[in-house]
Formats: sequence, C-alpha cells, structure tokens
Amino acid sequence: MPTPSVMSEARPTPAPLCLQGTTEFDVEAAGETAGGSGLPRFRMVAYTGGPMRVAGWRHPVILDLAGLAIPSQARPIRFAHDPTSGVGHTDSLRVEGGVLVATGVISRDTPTAREVVTSSKNGFPWQASIGAAVEEFEFVREGQAVTVNGRSFVGPTNVVRKSTLGEISFVDLGADGATSANVLATASPSSGVHSMDAEFSPTPNATTSVLPTAVSPNTVPPLQAATPPVVEHPVAPSPAAASSVEGTGTPARPVEPVGTPAGLPQATVAELRSQAAAEVERIAAVRRHFSGRWPQLEAQAIREGWSEQRAELTVLRELRPTAPAVHLRDNTVNSTVLEAACLLSSKYAGVEQLFEPQTLDLAARRFRGGIGLQELLLEAAWANGYSGRNFRDSRAVLRSAFGRDVEAAFSTIDIGQILATVSNKFLLEGFFSVERVWRNICAVRNVTDFKTVTSYRLIGKDTYEQVAPGGELKHGTLGNETYTNKADTYGLMLSIDRRDIINDDLGAITTVPRKLGRGSGLKINDVFWSVFLNNAAFFTAANKTLLTGADTTLTIDGLTKAEVAFMDQVDSDNQPIGLMPAILLVPTSLSAVASQLFKSLELRDNTPNAKFPITNPHQGKYRVEVGRYLANSRFSGNSSKAWYLLAEPSDLPVIEVAFLNGQESPTIETADADFNVLGIQMRGFHDFGVSLQDYRGGIRCKGEA
Repeated sequence: MPTPSVMSEARPTPAPLCLQGTTEFDVEAAGETAGGSGLPRFRMVAYTGGPMRVAGWRHPVILDLAGLAIPSQARPIRFAHDPTSGVGHTDSLRVEGGVLVATGVISRDTPTAREVVTSSKNGFPWQASIGAAVEEFEFVREGQAVTVNGRSFVGPTNVVRKSTLGEISFVDLGADGATSANVLATASPSSGVHSMDAEFSPTPNATTSVLPTAVSPNTVPPLQAATPPVVEHPVAPSPAAASSVEGTGTPARPVEPVGTPAGLPQATVAELRSQAAAEVERIAAVRRHFSGRWPQLEAQAIREGWSEQRAELTVLRELRPTAPAVHLRDNTVNSTVLEAACLLSSKYAGVEQLFEPQTLDLAARRFRGGIGLQELLLEAAWANGYSGRNFRDSRAVLRSAFGRDVEAAFSTIDIGQILATVSNKFLLEGFFSVERVWRNICAVRNVTDFKTVTSYRLIGKDTYEQVAPGGELKHGTLGNETYTNKADTYGLMLSIDRRDIINDDLGAITTVPRKLGRGSGLKINDVFWSVFLNNAAFFTAANKTLLTGADTTLTIDGLTKAEVAFMDQVDSDNQPIGLMPAILLVPTSLSAVASQLFKSLELRDNTPNAKFPITNPHQGKYRVEVGRYLANSRFSGNSSKAWYLLAEPSDLPVIEVAFLNGQESPTIETADADFNVLGIQMRGFHDFGVSLQDYRGGIRCKGEA
C-alpha cells in the first residue's frame, strides 16, 4: 500500500506500504462437461485487523477497517502487486467480525494465474496482501490504549483511519499469520456438480465444510428474493440433484420437511423456508446493530437488503470520532525535522520528550540510518535556493546554507539556528558534567546589565515597637551595611574545520559544543572558588566566624563548637540573627567523616581509654557538600583540614553569583567561518559574577592548631 508522499528533486519516493495476510488454498480440478468448464474460485481472509510491521514505518501499523473505502466489489487480483501479473478479480468484499474477507474468480488466462492454481493444488501455502492508499492516520503514544477493529491495542502504534482499497495480491510470504482463505473449483450448472465454497474460519487450520448451494433446475422454480447467505448447516438437494459431491464420494442425504404444502415440491418448500428464516435473521441483526439510534439508516438497510456486515460497518463509521487525523502527506522537511534527525543520529538521550511523535517518525523515515553533516548542510542550502545536487562545491554550499546568497531571501531553514539548537543540547551536557557544589551553597541574583549592583541589609531600628493609641507607627531606619556584585562575560570560540565537513562527521557538532560547555563549567568553578577561598578578611576571629585549635577538627565535639559559635552570632543591633546552620561544607579528605556525622546514630570510640558507645547528636542535622576545590593547591586559602558550617543561602548567603538576565547556563552561537578559515565557527559565552556577602552566614573551622 503506497504511502502518500510529497515529491521533490532531492528527496526519494517513500517505500510502498502493504498489509499482508497468510492464506491457505484447497484447489480441485475444474470439472468438464459438454457445456464447458468451470473457473476456480477463491475465498480469503485478506487482513485480520491486527498490528503489523511494515517497511518505512517506525512503529506497527493497524488498518482501521471501519475507514476502508471499497470503490467496487470487483477489484483486481494480482501476483505480488505487479499490474502485469494478473490472476483474477473479486466479486464480493466485506468485513466480517473485524476481518476483511474477499471471494472471487481466478479469471485471468495468464501464466501467473495458472501457476497459482497449479501450486495451490500441490499444497503450496499461498498468502494474501492488500494494497490500499493511506489518506489519514494517527499516532498512538506509548502506553495509550486505542480500540480498532473491535479490539484494544496499546501504543506506540500507527492507526490508518482512512484508506482506499486498490487491489489484492497473491504472495508467497505475508506479515499477518492469523488469517485463512480457500480456493475452490466451480463447474458449470449443466454438469450437475454444485458450486462449493469453504466455510470461513478465523484460524489457518480451520476445517472446511462442503455446502451444496444449487439444485436441479427441473424441480426448483425461479425465486425473486435475494440469494440467501451461506449457512452453517447444508440444505439437502432434491432427488433430481446430483447424488454425491464431486471428489468426496459421500451421498447427499435429503432432509424430510415437516408440513409440506400440497402441490409444492419438497425442495421448493425447504428453499422458501430457508430464505424466510434468513431474512428474519438479517432484519433482526440489522436492528440489533442500529439499536434505534439511526432510524433512517435502519429503514434503508432493511429496505435495500443490507447484510449484517454492511450494517455493522455503517454503525462503526457513524461512531468514528470527527476530530481531524494527522495527514501523512505532509512530508515537508523543515528546521524542526532536521533538528530531530540530528539528535536521533547522535543518540541524544530524551529526544522523545523534545519533539512530537509525527516529527520523530518523519525524521526517522526521511533520513534512514541517520543524517550526515553534509546532508544537513545540503538540506539548508536547497531551502535557500542552492541548485547543486552534491557537496563538491563545499564553499558554495556553505554560502547558501548560511544565507549569504541572494536566493536566501525566501529561506525556510535557518542552519545557524539548527546548529545552535542542536549544539546547545550537548553544550549543557558538558556544562553539567563539571562539579556544581557552588550552586548548592550560594545565592543567585538576576542582573540586567554589567554595572555594579548593591544590596542593602536592614539594621538599626528594625524591631517592631508597640503602637501607641491613635495607631501611629514608628519609622525604622535603613543601615549602611551593603553588599555588591557585578557580572562579567567569559567566552571561547572553536571551529569545525573543512576536514570534518568533507569527512561528513556529524559528531563534530556534538563534540565541539560539549567542550564549550565543559569549559564554561570549569570557568565558573574557577571564579567561584577563587573568591570563596580568598576569605582571610571575611572569616575572622574579630567577626567570631573563625575557629582555630586542635579541638576544631571535624568530630562530634568540633561540630558542636562550630554550631554554638554560629548560633551565638548577632547582628549590628547585638540581636541574635535567629538562624540555624544547614550545610556542612568539607574537602574530599573529610568526606567520610562528614557522612558519618550526618547518617550515623552513634559513633564508637575504641581507643584504650574510651571504649564505650557515644550517641551522635548531629545525626541528620546538616546537609553534607563535598567541594573538590577546597584543598586544591592552585587556589589561595586552600586546606585539606578546614571545613565550614553555613546557613541556607536563601536565608543568609555568605556568597552570591549574579547572572545576566537570569541565564545560568552558557550560550552557544554558530556561523559560517571567516574568509581565512575553511569551516564553521562556534562560540560559547557566559555572563556571571561572584562576590562574598554576609560573614554571619557561616563559620570557618581551621581543623588544626
């Protein structure tokens, strides 16, 4: 079944889509009489209504039989969808119990038709495949349920909601193994051999039933009623009919009717009763399906002799949602599709959460096996008016891709934006791969420019006073304690050179951004810890924020001493600051001890003079943060023994980081390289500033004398 497509000079036609069904055939030689020879007939279950894996579709495909349009009951039967290999035609197409059933005649006089009949007689298990044009389909997300063809399925899957049947083909290998069909031979009426058809079965190994459907023309008068449907129990022929079924050797046993009207042959009465019963059952089935909800359609179905299957199909169409489905015909490659293709090719984690399923499906089908760097640049160049079909003139491709030519005025694809968007994902990977302890112990400020910004702390008369009669409130005073900060710009430029482009290395747009992101993460750590560790004038004994001596090592007693010093802090009015410490910041050498103090209920001292358990009073009190930069000899003020007890930065920060316009991550930009550089340039930059704030927000313990 060919998928709809939008053709262009640069894009190949999508692969055809076919829904296939396994079939079985039971062919007998056609009987020959003086009047002529019969033609082999077939009956098949062409599609069982379930999901199938189809080439060109990323997820399984389910054909909604309620939306399958059948232009006529006579559809061509071919071999392997080849118009030059005709086999026959159908004379009946219907939906029965959620499956598509077709019957017809092998009417073509071709070598292919003769091969199908001969191979079927030899027991070859032919299969069937229907070809249909897809008009509308919808994508069912993973975990969501959908009901199609009377059954429930769970996504991810594609449901073809609207399609038109084209033809049915005999194939030697199908995709749907739950269907069955039989092909039989039919003789002319004058031969005395009755037309036989296999009773439908939903399983491949179903037992076939031989049903005589005609009697002697000498004993049965013509009937005006419609031909009755096939029933489960055979109707016995009159004595004038053939005495046995050809090929079985079983005599036909007549059935004695009860209460036969005088003057009418027994076979005629049985036939009339069978037709009357079938009509009553048909009307009851039609009314059951419509249930009085569509009285006009119900009356039309009864008046025109609709079958139960047609009534059921009509009801399903009436119940079908009217919401518009997704159109497969939109195969336009735009910037979003190219971004999705790049991330899919780079195996980016979480790409399914960044794009719509239709975009991912189109990107996967359009760029099978992944998109290359050259192909990406060519797509952008073509959108900007480039007329070349290959990458031989790489400089011309780059000029058009980045919109430097006149034709780029009508560009729909911005390659610079695509590269920046894709690269930014990997930039953030590199940025967040570096230690980020600084973010857990600092306050964050948003600034709008690169000027110095000042913060004020309310001191002086900042306590509430009793309101005198009359309701007059006393004025507080704004003290002169100020804290400043200022954002600066840090950045770096790297290039994807001509060799990467010629080698079609898509990894270049992932590796370079990762390096730029990691470089930004390293720089912010470098600036932050340089400022934090240069604290000799910040944590001092005069400020009561520096503790020294052998009793300041990180133990229960040392942590208790730091806790007391913190809680004894006072503001400029000599009032307690009223805050509790929240963070225990330690170098890597004290990581294990800090974890014990945080997690353990008790710490046992097993020295010779103190063999007794000690309850840990600090268990679960302070969040442990391990800074890899605290003991790094590259920074002034480093120490492998010193540790810090800090307040929550949102309450009283000891250090602050300011970001321009609140942008906490770096920015990446992409452009065509300068004249003296063959390639693509990428630059990353980050605007931030770091400054110490209020010394009362922390205690520094030297950890030694």
